[in-house]
Formats: sequence, structure tokens, C-alpha cells
Amino acid sequence: MTRILHLSDLHFGFHRAALVGPLLERVNAARVDLVVVTGDLTHRGRPEQFEAAAKFLSRITAPLMAVPGNHDVPLYNIPVRFLWPYAEYDRQISPDRAPAKVACRARVFGVNSVDPLAWQRGVVHGEDVDRITASIAVPEVNIVALHHPLQQLPQVDKELARDAPDALARFEAAGVRVALSGHLHRWAAEELLDLGHRHLLQVQAGTALCARETDLQNEFAVLDFDGDDLRIERHIAPMGQAGFGEPEVSELSYGENGWRKA
Repeated sequence: MTRILHLSDLHFGFHRAALVGPLLERVNAARVDLVVVTGDLTHRGRPEQFEAAAKFLSRITAPLMAVPGNHDVPLYNIPVRFLWPYAEYDRQISPDRAPAKVACRARVFGVNSVDPLAWQRGVVHGEDVDRITASIAVPEVNIVALHHPLQQLPQVDKELARDAPDALARFEAAGVRVALSGHLHRWAAEELLDLGHRHLLQVQAGTALCARETDLQNEFAVLDFDGDDLRIERHIAPMGQAGFGEPEVSELSYGENGWRKA
């Protein structure tokens, strides 16, 4: 069995400070093989926000990998955003913005989907898709992790990342079975299978710590892979609640026709 924990959109600098301790406790208690953080570690990409994010990550006991989000490059400091957008990320988090990790029978490939020139939208570069599709290994579970979603539900009003549809099709054809993302601050997983890509399960996480009240809740997910079976736990902390409740559980299986509810 392979156990992966998915965190996204921490937004240090505009985060629920009282939830940091309960989140860290729950993350470490999960005893996972790998923690994957899909961007927006900070709210405005400022040095003190990266310092807080780095301190939080350093207290996670499991192996960890992270990719940047659009909030991890400065928005208002235009010269820095255009010339040195990742200076603080590289210094305080990691200079590797597209890491790859092996966790038991899973291979996780990071993608930097940030576009400093189009701050919110993002982009999935073809060379990153080339790199990953050339590294796919079978029978391992191949996973991509990026900040921006590869596909969105019809009710989402944000612009989809540039070249995301092509990347999604190529990843699926090459044998990527799961894509982890964030950005939207809203959970989606099984319902995305109905949009036509049943061989690639997209797990779009909600925000783990952002204090924006309209998000209604904070959350993270734990994914347990056991052969062709997948168990997903959603750990949710409503905005008016001091910590996380019992996880919501869903189960899926992968077969000839792709992913389906078990």
C-alpha cells in the first residue's frame, strides 16, 4: 500500500493561525509515505510569509515535495515578478520547482504551472509534459502534481491554465493515473470523471489554511493506493470549528474502462 497526503493553498500571511497546530498534528499522525504540497504556500510571496511556510513544512515528519503556486510569486512588486519571480521560493522552500519523488509503488512528478506574466491563469509547458511522459514507469502508479487544474467543472468561472487540455490528454495517454492540484479552493474528484477523462483521476484539493470566509472550510486529503484500489480521506475543518472532524471517505477502483466508484 502507498499512502500520500495532499496539501494545497496554505496561504501563509492570510491563514487561520489557530488551525496550524491541528493541521500539523493531523498530518504527522497520518504516517504517510509522502506529503505533496501543490502550491500557494504563501499569500503574497513575501519573505516573512515564506519563512512561516518553511517553518511549517520543516515540522512535517514525512518525506515531502512541493511545487509553486501563483501566489508564491509577487503580485504587486512588478520588477521582481518579471525578473526574479522565484527568488524567495528558491531560497526558503526549494530551488527544485518541479521535483519528482518515489513513494513505495507510486512515482510523483511535480510540474511548475505558474506563469509570472499571466499571474492567475498559469500554463502547462509542453516540455514538462515531454519530460514526464518519457519517465512513466509501469506497473507503478504515476501521479502528476501541479497548482493549476488540468480541467474544471462547468460552474468554475476561473480561466483554465494555458495548454492544460493538451497536457491532460497527453498525460492520460501516457499512463498517468492521478493528477493532484489546487488553486480553486474547492474540492473536486469523482465528478470530474464524467467530463470524459476516466483513465486519469483529478483530485482538486480545497485550501488547507486560507482564512477567506467564503471558502467555508479548510481541508486536506489522504490517498491510499492498494493495487488498483484507491481510498480517499477528506479531512475537513469548517470555518467556525477549531479543528478537523472525522474524515469523509470515498473508494474507487481502476480497470479497463478507467476509474469508477468501488
